[in-house]
Amino acid sequence: MTEITRLIPVLRERLISNKLREEDCIVLVAMMDNYVVLDRAVKEKSGKIQKLLKMIFGATTERAETVLNLPPKPKDKKRKQKGHGRNGACAYTGKKVAVSHTLHSGDACPGCEKGKLYTAPPGVTVRITGNAPLDACVWEQEKLRCNLCGELFTATLPDEAGDTKYDETAGAMIALLKYGSGLPFNRLEGLQDSLGVPMPASTQWDIVEKNADKIHPVYQELIRQAAQGEIIHNDDTTMKILSSVNEKEGRSGTFTTGILSVTDQRKIALFFTGHKHAGENLTDLLKERHPDRGPPIQMCDALSRNTSKDFAAILANCLAHARRNFVDVAENFPDECRHVITLLGEVYKNDAAAKEGKMTPRERLAYHRSESGPSWIRSVNG
Repeated sequence: MTEITRLIPVLRERLISNKLREEDCIVLVAMMDNYVVLDRAVKEKSGKIQKLLKMIFGATTERAETVLNLPPKPKDKKRKQKGHGRNGACAYTGKKVAVSHTLHSGDACPGCEKGKLYTAPPGVTVRITGNAPLDACVWEQEKLRCNLCGELFTATLPDEAGDTKYDETAGAMIALLKYGSGLPFNRLEGLQDSLGVPMPASTQWDIVEKNADKIHPVYQELIRQAAQGEIIHNDDTTMKILSSVNEKEGRSGTFTTGILSVTDQRKIALFFTGHKHAGENLTDLLKERHPDRGPPIQMCDALSRNTSKDFAAILANCLAHARRNFVDVAENFPDECRHVITLLGEVYKNDAAAKEGKMTPRERLAYHRSESGPSWIRSVNG
């Protein structure tokens, strides 16, 4: 490269005077090759930087109009329904209180004083109040002592007082807040303390652990039922386990594998955290599959570690992951990416039509073969 740089002024003069030598052509070809390589490297690096930014800050959108700088499509003007955006009284499934009227069915009408009253649909009024996620009730039991023998008599607790300090619903609520809504134990501790119902983080963990032991058979049954699914989705995300950070033997990486099993309209979501990756966790799951059932359809991205090496599956690589790879480099390769994203748009459009038509899986497959397949065939054949 240094030698070429030194020859650039000389080559420039020869080009201007149209007096190129035979050896100059070799240098010019090398310069053009280097330019192509550098240009490609810059574009690929730019694509990786954009992907990194999306990983950190998240992608605002992957819509084709934004990615390919296309004019926005006209939106269908839908009539806004009355009460849109508000929850009706039927949406509140919690506490309900019946308020009786001073009048009764069959009484004379106090308005016209001629007709009789009959039962009509009730009116509803919703009032929302705030309280701590975990509430506490202090039962003060009256005690009486004999002035002669000194024997003490304590009032008997009602059945609703229970026989344990922490009710099963308390454990369920802590688990839902922590693992369902992402509220850390320490943050819940601060909230509970400010509302007058102390709940230390260490106590929360003990409660959740005891309740988890009770429902562990349910977890095992969910694994067994998930293994019978017709479609199984699986993928990995990284997860740091403090007790495993300094392990020197075996695999150092830790993962959380999410598995979604679908049968008809039923969905079962499972999560496995540890040193095993998605393919190994899928293998453990399929060990519970009944031998009479055929291989399931597996939906995942194209990483080799997502598949099982011991059990067969009908592999269906995720189209959304494939499309995202083109979205990431669309700015650097606009024409090529426009072509692929536009074709995929037709496939998604056909899939939406299939779902809207409530097609069965077989009907949906046949529809895609007739409508989506020809688009790709025509594209490949030019």
